[in-house]
This record gives sequence, C-alpha cells and structure tokens, in this order.
Amino acid sequence: MAKRSLISPEAASCEAPGPGQGQGAHPPEGVGAVVGAMFVESALVFLIRSLGVFLWIVRYFDESARPCPGSPPLGWPAAAVRGLNPLLSLPSVFGSPSPLSAPLSSSHGEAPGPGAGAGGAHPPEGGWGWVVVGAMFVESALVFGLIRSLGVFFVEFVRYFDESAQAVSWITSIGLAMQQLFGPLATALSNMYGTRPVVMVGGFLSGLGLILASQATSLTHLYLTMGLITGVGWAFVFMPTVASVMQYFTRRRLLAMSVGFTGVGFSSFAFSPLFQLLVEVYAWQGALLILGGLSLNMVACGAVLRPITATKAVDKVTAMLLPLLLQRPFLTYSLAVTFFNAGYFVPYAHLVAHSRHAGFSEYQAALVISTTGVTDIAGRLLSGWVSDRARLRLVHMLSVWALLLGLFLLAVPLGTLGGYAGLLTVSLAQGLCAGAMTPLVFAVMPEIAGMERILGALGLLQFIQSVGGLLGAPLSGWLKDNTGSYSASFGVAGGFLLLGSAVTATLPGFFSSTSHNAPSDAEGVLQSNEGVLQSN
Repeated sequence: MAKRSLISPEAASCEAPGPGQGQGAHPPEGVGAVVGAMFVESALVFLIRSLGVFLWIVRYFDESARPCPGSPPLGWPAAAVRGLNPLLSLPSVFGSPSPLSAPLSSSHGEAPGPGAGAGGAHPPEGGWGWVVVGAMFVESALVFGLIRSLGVFFVEFVRYFDESAQAVSWITSIGLAMQQLFGPLATALSNMYGTRPVVMVGGFLSGLGLILASQATSLTHLYLTMGLITGVGWAFVFMPTVASVMQYFTRRRLLAMSVGFTGVGFSSFAFSPLFQLLVEVYAWQGALLILGGLSLNMVACGAVLRPITATKAVDKVTAMLLPLLLQRPFLTYSLAVTFFNAGYFVPYAHLVAHSRHAGFSEYQAALVISTTGVTDIAGRLLSGWVSDRARLRLVHMLSVWALLLGLFLLAVPLGTLGGYAGLLTVSLAQGLCAGAMTPLVFAVMPEIAGMERILGALGLLQFIQSVGGLLGAPLSGWLKDNTGSYSASFGVAGGFLLLGSAVTATLPGFFSSTSHNAPSDAEGVLQSNEGVLQSN
C-alpha cells in the first residue's frame, strides 16, 4: 500500500528525498483517506469496547466483593453506592461525591479525596478510586503497550537512515532506561507538588517527544526525542499513577492493580497491527505524529489523580525514605526485582526472532507474540481474582508466579522441538505468568515500605531495578551471537527469574502465615512493617 504524507503536495515537491527513499512514488488519490478513516473507526471501536469491558469488570467486582471481618470501613454511604453521579453520568461504581465539591485544604491547593478525615483516612476501597484505576488502564496502555509495539518502526528506521539494527535498538533502550532512572525524581516531585501535576507534565513530555521524533533527520534526533524526552515523560507518568491507585485500596489493592495493568495486555494485542497500518498509510513520520497526539491523552488521565489526603511535608517524607537504603527487607526485595527485570523482557525482545530462527513464517512468529498479549490480560485478572477470593499473601503469590515464569522460559527451546503448536503453548503459558506477576511486583511494596513512603520507595525500586533491565537484553543478544541460537538466551532469562524467586523467599517473615491485609491506617502499616518484615 502506498504511503500518504501528512504534508501538503506543494511542500513535498520542495523537499529532497530522505536517506534510502525511492524516486517519485505517487500514491493513488483517495486510498489513504479511505484507509485512514477505516483506522480511526477501528481505533474508536476498540477503545469503546475496551472501556466497556473495563467498566463491566470493575462493576462486577465492586458489587460482588464483601468486606472481611475486621477490615476497615469502606467510608462510602450506601446511598452514594446505589445512586448515579450526575456529573459523570456513569454507574454507581463511580458514585462518590464529586471531586469538584470537596473543600480545598492543603498548602498546595489540593483537595483531599473521598474518605479523608482530620486524622488520616481509611482507603475507601472503591468510589473515585476506580476512576484512578481507569486512568492507570489508559496510561499503562500508552506507556508499556507502546514500548512493546515499537518494533514496528525498527525496520523503517533501519531502511530510512541506513543504520544497523544495533544502533536503532538504542532508541528503546534509552527510553526504558530513562523511565526507570528518573523514577526517584518523579516520586520526589510528587511528594512536593502532588501526583496530579507531575503526571500531567509527564503526559505532555511523552507526547512532545514523539511529535518531535516525527521530524527527525538522524538517529541522534530519535535518541533525544523518543529516547530521552519521551522516556522521562514515561517516568513521570508511571510511578505516581501506581502510587495513587495503592492509596485508594488496601484489601482489594491487587485487584485494582490487576485491572489497571490490563491496559498493557489490550494494547500489546492491538497496537502492533494498528501501528503497522499507520506506517503503511502515513509513513513512519506521520505515524509518530499521530502517536504523539494519542500520548497527550495522558495529560487528561493525570487530571483525575486526586489525592485522598493533603500533601505531607517534604522533609518528613524524605526522613522516612533515608532508612530504606539501610533496611534489609527493602534491599532484599530490590535485589529480587532486579533479577526479575533482567529476565522478564527477554521474550518480548527475542521471541519473534527465535520463532523465525526456528523456521516459522513471519505471520506465525507475529502471531506468537500477539497471542501472549491475550494470556497476559488473563493472567493479570486471574492474579487479582485469586487475591480477592483466596486471601493469599501477596509476596507468596509473587514468588510462585516468578518461579512458574522462569520454568516456562526455560521450556521455550524445548517447546520449539514440538513444532509450532509446542512453541505456541509454551509462549501462551509464559504470557499468563508474566501478566499475573506484574501487578504483584508493585502491590507487595506497601508490605515492605508502608503506605506513607510508598512514592519514594517505588522510585528507589525503579532506579535499582534498571540495572537488571539494562543487563538482560544485551546479555541475551551476546549469548545468541556466540552460540548461534536463542536457547541460551531463554535459559539465562529463566535462570534470572528463578534466582529472583529464591531471593524473595529470604525476606524476613516470608514463611509467616500472617495475612497480607494492610492495617486500617498509615501508622498501623508502619508498625506492622517494622514489627514483622523488618525484624532481623
């Protein structure tokens, strides 16, 4: 299909062809407009259906779940739960008092969210918190779904700039590194000014980087735009949003996290073909311009991140964060997550190449990675459902899912020996375990650090685990170059997951049967952590 430029014919006639471009191709009139309209219609249908599925899941769990004996009060009047919010015109699952009617009561002009009281609040376990979960759904799709689908542009960049695949791969590596390395800065700014403005700035930077990248004339420009600017924007969006969801939930925290993270699975399944269509119709420049506009929607998502309580003094938060660097539970958990990070992203980088190396067609290889997105969604929902029903400790669930993921990564080369059906089966199982494991990594953090310092703890965790992310993919590529196959790459990736699972089992209090349900207030959380998890 011919590519249609977004610039005018007059301007196009005055421009010199870029590196690697052919001579004088003229797209047929009307074809691009028709296909573009089809894409817009398909994208709208996908977004509407995804939102409908999300609202159904939220409403089901919100109405079917029952408080446990001794759990903190939900803090929501029955009339509000049964009623209809006239401002949002959405079902009663969002039926909390409007945030516009709450009084302003903090030094930064932030209004405390529903359930806030004079002496601290119990997380409301729903209400406006589900709106925050919806924002997390969209943001996780536009961050990690975008990261997983950027491979569509790699071939175009190699062809257009006449560069090696290794040089082009640095674009994604820089973006991922910035997303994790700037996590502490994002959380520090959130402690100072609140999560809402930080996430809104991050959404703007994410879109700005992609829009500027559409005008790139060299790989250096892409390093600075898609890599640096967009990566910093991702950092400002991700961790503060995760912390906001955690602040709204205690007993059902993992369920909320799992629903929010399903955006990654939906986008992983849908974005690759949509991006390919955009590249075919508008070339990579036009596709990046459209994706930049799409990423700006994260600014609107950041606007709904309303805190439960007023922003605390920065010096108090900082004083609570400093001991984390000397505490055994936090350092042990950070080491475990670093091992997880070293192996987790290897299949997303090399599974398609491994499938092609095994002799399967391009379509079959693409189908393998797309179908893992479906089981990824199932794994995230399964993880939240099991936690909500079985009352298992989150750290135990994390260790088990990491163990299973490591075993299935070890089995990828063996599955290939069984033909395409064997490879597809193992890959589907790997996607299920990866999806179930992801929300648990963050949901365990309140047990390690406590809710009062969750923002800073998540930022420090992201900074430390970036070492694993930078190590995993280059190491697996080096093993492939020296062994001639991807078997050793998947073996080492699985070994990292198994090692991380073993390190998790060394956490103080890991073998205790104490329930993972958090106490009802922040002071109780800190006391519980100091008395159970931080005892050496």
